[in-house]
Amino acid sequence: MDLKPNPTAPVLADPVTISKSRLVVPSGLLPCSPPASVFSPNLLTAPRKKAGILDDVRASSWLDAMKSSSPRHKITMDYNHELVSADTDVAYHTWMVKYPSALTSFAQITNFAEGKRIALFLDYDGTLSPIVDNPDLAFMSIDMRAAVEKVAKYFPTAIISGRSRDKVYEFVGLTDLYYAGSHGMDIMGPVRQSSDDAPNCIISTDKQGKEVNLFQPARELLPTIEEVFNSLVKSTKEIKGAKVENNKFCVSVHYRNVDEKNWNTVAQCVHDVIRNYPCLRLSHGRKVLEARPVIDWDKGKAVTFLLESLGLSDCDDVLPIYVGDDRTDEDAFKVLREGNCGYGILVSSVPKESNAFFSLRDPQEVMEFLKSLVTWQKKKSAL
Repeated sequence: MDLKPNPTAPVLADPVTISKSRLVVPSGLLPCSPPASVFSPNLLTAPRKKAGILDDVRASSWLDAMKSSSPRHKITMDYNHELVSADTDVAYHTWMVKYPSALTSFAQITNFAEGKRIALFLDYDGTLSPIVDNPDLAFMSIDMRAAVEKVAKYFPTAIISGRSRDKVYEFVGLTDLYYAGSHGMDIMGPVRQSSDDAPNCIISTDKQGKEVNLFQPARELLPTIEEVFNSLVKSTKEIKGAKVENNKFCVSVHYRNVDEKNWNTVAQCVHDVIRNYPCLRLSHGRKVLEARPVIDWDKGKAVTFLLESLGLSDCDDVLPIYVGDDRTDEDAFKVLREGNCGYGILVSSVPKESNAFFSLRDPQEVMEFLKSLVTWQKKKSAL
């Protein structure tokens, strides 16, 4: 079968309804198309009851949720410094039947990309850089930066990270990209020539003095985020290894370097602070707890927003590809899968359920995938 993509998104002006996708995927990969989603102009939802603050981890206990990012009984190290056992490796190869490698499936991906424009979206931590003990030292390699720089010359490319936009720009250091920080709550994109003034959008300039559009749907909560950051720094200062990071529109509490016996203390400290702010909710990532605004916005909506702002929505000739490793990237995978409008690629060295279509084991394989895209495009251009 053929795939027809139709990624749609709220524009840099007023949010709009997502129309039905026209992407055609192989029958074995084709999910059912859901009813169209609607983006509400009023993104901030009503404050939820305090009892619902922990909705992202209610299904299991706090401790179970935190331990889930720390598989046990392992004997070797992978690229992200995670231990991987022989049993896990066997399970991984079985898992890849459902989520085949984007490298071994590259010909299949590019076959569907023929006649289409690829739009590339990349997470940062665990995707372009390895997961490290100190989040301030999550530098991408020189080779990876070169690969991203080259791929961005051929395809519209955006980095969508949980980090603050300024922090991820500092890590990446490339100007030919679009950046979305704080899980898409702080987007720097091109200025659209429109007579309509978009709510939550402001015209600004980037570091090169170029005029850009900033979309920040939770701007009114910035004072609250700063207050919560200060409170969390104070409440966790006695917990050895805990690190609190201000990502502008969310606050991240890293416990990767905290002794496991103290994880419950970390969780309790975070809960005790967040419970006083019903406008915030708590989510869980790879050894990190994050306080985020209660807002109808995520990485999936950021993808559709960027596609629209780049003029790549409502097109039959666009193939969005999103590469990410974290549970927050699932929102983007879900948009592409349920809308039949592109491919999600999960970066993981261990089996896990996902809305992605394909997989890559680690940042090294991500780099190889990016290089392969460049080589493929060069050959096409030479014809």
